[in-house]
Formats: sequence, structure tokens, C-alpha cells
Amino acid sequence: MIDLQNISKVYGSDVHGLRDVNVNIEPGEFVCIVGTSGAGKTTLAKLLIAEERPTRGKIKIGGWDITKIKRRDIPYLRRQIGVVFQDFKLLKKKTVWENVSFALEVSGETNKRIREIVPHVLKVVGLDQKAHRFPYQLSGGEQQRVVIARALVHRPKILLADEPTGNLDTINTADVIEVLKKINNFGSTVILVTHNREVVNSLKGRVITLADGRIISDKKHGKYILQS
Repeated sequence: MIDLQNISKVYGSDVHGLRDVNVNIEPGEFVCIVGTSGAGKTTLAKLLIAEERPTRGKIKIGGWDITKIKRRDIPYLRRQIGVVFQDFKLLKKKTVWENVSFALEVSGETNKRIREIVPHVLKVVGLDQKAHRFPYQLSGGEQQRVVIARALVHRPKILLADEPTGNLDTINTADVIEVLKKINNFGSTVILVTHNREVVNSLKGRVITLADGRIISDKKHGKYILQS
């Protein structure tokens, strides 16, 4: 599904974001990627969605070599990878329904398809009863679930969540993680980039640990091993 081969990313002449990273992630896995600030987590996430290009190495997603992906093909790649960031980036003057449907409108979906897809994804994230509320009427966790719903509209095979609980309290964090687990149970590959020790340890799944741009640990049933 995802194969990174000898990936390095160098900024300027000597600032290394990643150094000789090799990772293989199978379909349906739930993987936590952890590391301290500057370890390379965000660089890795940006490479996976072709926001940046590697300096060296090869990245394959679903058998597709995206290392030198053409700009016109990036939208197709991103329909395969749903992305959730820490910053909600919701449209404040649009309802939950409208925020989610907007992602379909800009990709040219018909009104009929939009009316079919939006209720489904809102039900998946547990917001079907709040479709007509505005972002300010939702908790932080509910706003993040809107973002997840928006990321699901193209039925991506991969969901990349980059610090999705960074601004949330413990209760809302738990709600968001439960949604991610539910999506994973449906068959989607989930990649969770996080610094939350409690979340990582509670999942009891695969943990890839980065430090100074290198993978220092990759455990199938891992824990958060870094010092606070």
C-alpha cells in the first residue's frame, strides 16, 4: 500500500528533514508515527500527500510511484488519501452539512451524489443529528469530526491524521480516536501522526518512532518510548 524506499529530504544545503527512511505500511494497518518536534513527522506527512518532494529515494502508494508526480495528478492522489490536520479550517459561515458537501462540490460531484454521500459520512463520525449546526455551535472534538467527515467524502483508502487531537481535551481526544478506529475497522489504512503518549499507548498498535529524521524504532505492538 505505502512503500518508502531510502527517502531523504534536505532543506537548503544541510538541514535534514528525513534521512534514509524505509517504511512499508500494509493495507488496513493503523500506524502511529511519533517523535519530538523537528524529528521529521510533518516532513513525512507532506511527502505522502505530495506537498513536498523527496530529495532522494522513492515513494510508492498503491503501486503508484509518486516521487515525481505531475502537478495535474496531485488531486487524484489526494482523493486516495484523506487528510486531517490539527487546524480545523472549517468554513465558519457554512453548516456542518455545507462544510462537508463543499469538498464534493469543488471536485464536480452531482447534487444527487452529494445528497447520498454527505449523510453517510456524517453518520460515520456521529454527527448526523448536527448537520445543520454551524462550527461555533460545536465542541472542538465535534469540529474535528467534521474535518474527518470531509476527508472521507472520496472514500479514501488511506486516512492521514496529523496531530488531530493536538488542541483537544481528554474527552474530545477519546471521541476522535474512536472515530479513527471505526474508520480503520471499515478497512481504511490510518496513519496517525501524534505526540500524545496516552493515545499511542492506548491503541496498542504499530508505532514508528522518528528522531533527527531517522526511524529509531518500528514496533508492531509498540509504545511511546520518547522522554517528555
